[in-house]
Amino acid sequence: MIQITPQMRILVAVEAVDFRRGIDGLAQVCREALAADPFSGTVFVFRGRSGTSIKLLTFDGQGYWLCQKRLSKGRFRWWPGKAGSASARLLAHELQVLICGGDPAGAKVPPAWRSVGAHSTGVDVLNI
Repeated sequence: MIQITPQMRILVAVEAVDFRRGIDGLAQVCREALAADPFSGTVFVFRGRSGTSIKLLTFDGQGYWLCQKRLSKGRFRWWPGKAGSASARLLAHELQVLICGGDPAGAKVPPAWRSVGAHSTGVDVLNI
């Protein structure tokens, strides 16, 4: 089972890929189109041309995991993309929203990190 943790690096391929590709074909896309090492432990996310399916590829140290989700109705309407960019980064909670067919950009979630030191709370720190 794959567990997506906040520490994981998640890269999304902006362009759709041919879903007839298996592990080796998608690893090649990682190397060539995304300029990333498929053995790095990064979670790579791909979308099919029709927009109804996504695939996740990751290497866990022993072998590859390849997972696919196909929606029975509708499409993955939101997809990251920047002009001239081959990939986009997502946070773990954003990937979870995307997998559920949602819009991570519109999800209302607390910030992933915030300072808990004296400067952020206005409370003086007592050094003993």
